[in-house]
Amino acid sequence: MPENKSVSELTKQEAAQELERLAALLKTANTAYHQDDAPEISDAEYDRQKRRNLEIETLFPALKRKDSPTDQVGAPLGETFSKIRHSVRMLSLGNAFDDQDVVDFDTSIRKFLGLEGDAPLAYTAEPKIDGLSLALRFENGRLVHAVTRGDGQVGENVTKNAMTIPDIPHTISGAPSVLEVRGEVYMATEDFTKLNAQQTASGSKVFANPRNAAAGSLRQLDASVTASRPLRFFAYAWGEISEPISDTQTGVLEKFKEFGFSVNSRTNTCQNVDQILAHYRAISDDRSELGYDIDGVVYKVDRLDYQEKLGFRSTTPRWAIAHKFPAEKAWTRLEAIDIQVGRTGALSPVARLAPITVGGVVVSNATLHNEDYIAGRDSKGNLIRDGRDIRVGDWVEIYRAGDVIPKISDVDVSKREDGAQPFKFPSRCPVCNSIALREDGDSVARCTGGFVCDAQAVERLKHFVGRSAFDIDGLGDKQIEQFFERGWIKKPGDIFRFAAQHAQDLSKLDGYGDKSIDNLFTGIEERRTIPLNRFLFGLGIRHLGETSSALLARFFSSWDRIKEVLGAAQDENSAEYAELLSIDGVGEVMARALIDTFNDSQQRAVIDDLADQLTIEDIAQVDHGDSDVAGKIVVFTGTLEQMTRAEAKAGAEARGAKVSGSVSKKTDYVIAGPGAGSKAKKAEELGVTIVSEAEWLDLIGR
Repeated sequence: MPENKSVSELTKQEAAQELERLAALLKTANTAYHQDDAPEISDAEYDRQKRRNLEIETLFPALKRKDSPTDQVGAPLGETFSKIRHSVRMLSLGNAFDDQDVVDFDTSIRKFLGLEGDAPLAYTAEPKIDGLSLALRFENGRLVHAVTRGDGQVGENVTKNAMTIPDIPHTISGAPSVLEVRGEVYMATEDFTKLNAQQTASGSKVFANPRNAAAGSLRQLDASVTASRPLRFFAYAWGEISEPISDTQTGVLEKFKEFGFSVNSRTNTCQNVDQILAHYRAISDDRSELGYDIDGVVYKVDRLDYQEKLGFRSTTPRWAIAHKFPAEKAWTRLEAIDIQVGRTGALSPVARLAPITVGGVVVSNATLHNEDYIAGRDSKGNLIRDGRDIRVGDWVEIYRAGDVIPKISDVDVSKREDGAQPFKFPSRCPVCNSIALREDGDSVARCTGGFVCDAQAVERLKHFVGRSAFDIDGLGDKQIEQFFERGWIKKPGDIFRFAAQHAQDLSKLDGYGDKSIDNLFTGIEERRTIPLNRFLFGLGIRHLGETSSALLARFFSSWDRIKEVLGAAQDENSAEYAELLSIDGVGEVMARALIDTFNDSQQRAVIDDLADQLTIEDIAQVDHGDSDVAGKIVVFTGTLEQMTRAEAKAGAEARGAKVSGSVSKKTDYVIAGPGAGSKAKKAEELGVTIVSEAEWLDLIGR
């Protein structure tokens, strides 16, 4: 399936299919968020999918769709309210996800304006409120209408509802004859908690988070309902204006305050990138104390004449960017620590928590990494959290980034209960009671039970049917657990004997009618032919991930060749062992794991049993034409001025190059932009060829 491939692996046909899928997915997400006030995916997942869409469009520009999400703002409007067209479009903002993105933003601004690197360039930096955008049009000092963002061009008329919000004045004095004030409707976290308590008591809808509550409250048909909700408004921008009121962003905000609007007190004017990043960190540190939800900090060029020169892209201004926070955090009580056993035998501690809402999601479980992390040290014995250990009953900080598994990042020992005992990590597997050993250099203890450990066997089977492996329709985690417990599926090969051996058994289970059984068996049969990379990844070999599986598949091309090499590579002095290590991305640890697995009689029997029932597709070598960089290993470092990192990576891989994140003796080219540091220095030490961005573009023919 195209969605499981990296962008560089997509064929032209798959790229078109993926763009179609992403257009539908992002359209649905936009409607759920902007129109229904009920988001279906997290902001982080939305951003990830939108970046993937842009990368594909960059690699295959001719495939860009007319309904491309790249060109969309907001969502189509519902039918509840009358519509008003914005006299000046309400655009979205580009996103920065790390400090380097912010540095690149500043560099591009300076380049566009022709400013030297040390020339003065002031920015405003303000919290990015997680609410509902609203435009307020004043004519001759009187509020005439309030309009939501909508699709950026046309919004919903919510004037009556907006006029019930205390922060929105109905008249202002001293303003131009036409002034459109833009800002965000939001709900304070304390007010949100009280509102949900009232909703629960009355048996009414409970809101998932303050943003949903604010949006739903503003978009009520009955304005009296909106009036009963504790909505607030921050002003931060403007649309149509009949005459200027200042020559800087900062000055306009001061005028807004004079007109009677609330302006965020945490907005600062900063003179350079270092200052705006310092302000970003200060706001991030104080985030839980702000009293309202934010998801980042917005930077805007302060001088309005510069803003005018910089202008706009199709959906975003060039002079502003939103620096998103990487994670959500919250504090709650640790109620228990359970030990789970993974497919490689790793004993993983899991925190059971008093449920807490973190970034719009209720969290009740979190990972604790390993024994060392609980004890307050890293794998080398160095202290983390200043050596504070984690104990059952502790008050702990939960860290959640997008859809990533929540983690415990800190502990407040001042709230620790008397008598709380340090956690004792088990020396035996909690599932099969086999000894759990921690080898030198390993960060986790592992069950030695192997295939006799039901936990490992089940987790390996779950991995096998996962989306990036065999992806069998109708056979997920729940079914694997159910069929394993009944003894129907104990190893991967059993899946492909399932129809012949257990069709009658399956028909007796609740929830399995003729159609669902046919669908399951069809899904299994469709996977009897499998690409080599998916087959390798599905085996669940330790240290062999999705990327390295694809790497091996491309290098060796066929299953027969892989068996031949791994069988002969037991001798570390053999040509086959040297060939294995010659692959960029394959080190001694991965090589040893592959060799040990393929030469272990028990594991090899399981693999051969599976392979005998499948047609394993060879991987055809990609023809990169006359590309001068096909097969070359390249590293990008420093600031790229003519393309983004994603564009650079996609362009290199499309021409057959392999993009690495680190410099080694195997590196062929280091593409160094302004600010290149340790990677460029290491390249010089190793004698690796260093080229500029312009030289690289000439080399690849762009």
